[in-house]
Amino acid sequence: MSEQGKKLRALVNARRGVLMPGAANALSARIIEDLGFDVAYVTGAGVTNTFYGMPDHGFIGLTDMAAHTAAIRNAVNIPLVVDVDTGFGNAVNVAHTVRVMERAGANAIQLEDQKMPKKCGHFAGKDIVETAEMVEKIKAATDARQSEDFLIVARTDSRAVAGFDAAVARCLAFEEAGADIIFLEAPVSEDELRRLPALIKTPQLVNLVVGGKTPILSNAAFADMGFSLVLYANVALQSAIAGMTRALGALKAGENVGEDSGLLATFEERQRVVRKADFDALEKKYQS
Repeated sequence: MSEQGKKLRALVNARRGVLMPGAANALSARIIEDLGFDVAYVTGAGVTNTFYGMPDHGFIGLTDMAAHTAAIRNAVNIPLVVDVDTGFGNAVNVAHTVRVMERAGANAIQLEDQKMPKKCGHFAGKDIVETAEMVEKIKAATDARQSEDFLIVARTDSRAVAGFDAAVARCLAFEEAGADIIFLEAPVSEDELRRLPALIKTPQLVNLVVGGKTPILSNAAFADMGFSLVLYANVALQSAIAGMTRALGALKAGENVGEDSGLLATFEERQRVVRKADFDALEKKYQS
């Protein structure tokens, strides 16, 4: 874990716009690692959508996220940034959350300043806690971690509630409280995006939601601005929904859904992704 944590910290400190896809489960994390990405994000919205078939309205808890994180950690070796929503309670709950997630295999947690029940950062109708409450949560998180390379991502959703300047002021308070990465959710213009790295010294994460409020620029542009991590939390999930809908729609219509249809990964590719050959070799090793 220390090796992965040190790798994540180095990536963050480089501020070169590292792409960070979201994984809703261990299979998507395996594909992310297989394609050569340096870090994956365990998405609370994705876990809620795939595990419960429900929207990102604060339905999942610490047990859900810890179990999914442990399964993903068992499947991949790249660093993991894990969405823990509001920390599942007050500052004391946040301290417990940090200890649980660190043991589960996370290398960083993302903590946000919404009131419960929280919502997706690109949904309307959010409400936020006082700055002082979030500052205490950040302090509790930094105190609770066992490794200095376990990073705390502090997110504010105040842009949608109080405006850009107020959101920046919150970020500066989070920076002073000891957050390792700052995440101002849902800037609404390229101008706001370009202003952030000049206003906030701590490394920053930008979240790009396809169909959301933040302009999607090139990755090179975000690297030039100085963002550390460029998050696409649910590209894998949205593409999976599209792919399943096409394939199952064809099946329902009586069309060809064989390996030559272009709708499916082959049987061999499916087994390669889940590393069946490794388990076959292990079975052979321990046969009597």
